Amino acid sequence: MHILEKIVQHKRKEVAAAKAKTAVSALELSQHFQRTCNSYVAAISRPESSGVIAEFKRKSPSRSNINIDADLPSVTQGYVDGGANAISILTDEHFFGGSDDFLKTTRINLPDTPLLRKEFIIDEYQVIEAKSIGADIILLICEILTAEEVESLSSLARSLGMEILLEMHSADQIEKYCDHVTMVGVNNRDLKTFEVDFDRSKKLFDQLPTDVPKVAESGLSEANTCAMLYDYGFRGFLIGEQFMKQEQPGVACGDFINDFLSKRSMS
Repeated sequence: MHILEKIVQHKRKEVAAAKAKTAVSALELSQHFQRTCNSYVAAISRPESSGVIAEFKRKSPSRSNINIDADLPSVTQGYVDGGANAISILTDEHFFGGSDDFLKTTRINLPDTPLLRKEFIIDEYQVIEAKSIGADIILLICEILTAEEVESLSSLARSLGMEILLEMHSADQIEKYCDHVTMVGVNNRDLKTFEVDFDRSKKLFDQLPTDVPKVAESGLSEANTCAMLYDYGFRGFLIGEQFMKQEQPGVACGDFINDFLSKRSMS
């Protein structure tokens, strides 16, 4: 059993336990449930935007502990100060050391910043849960969902005012795209082996839907790479480990974005 299968298997148990503990009606009473979501798509439509989604991630299956003691408020504030257009928060605890509370705290601290709930979403309950904890964007992973599941989950998310980042890994997953999706992401990391193949983004770009923004994910460690992908047509860049492995992730994010923008302006 590869790591993604293990994650999904564990996630099904987690979702069942969450449903037994907290009813949907209780989630809908959250202080965040009626709020209007912040739009990442609108943010990256501005010419001066970096497009960077900076991720708060303490550990991962591919690298164990990345920055296990990282301070959530200072890192996330540093990301915003550094020019990130959105923040991705890992909420999976078992494999990534994340927490729903991380997103709730960041929502309160940064009310105007688009927040992505980085999670392995397999059930409509998790979409409602995402809205209740303050998420503006959800991630849907083609690798673990059928076309019908993408349709139903993204439709629900849109009805709640959230944006959807649909993550793909190969050309055969493009058929899972539907009109409810607001962004398409290409993950350069194989979720079965966790190996990075940067060429995924370049190979898939021309085959992707033309009317939604494209986001490059994983393996982005150099500003030159982002500038090249920007020239290809990508407008979003999900970056986590490159920042989190530094002593001051927020400062690293700001330095990276400044370098990226200067290289982008020269291209």
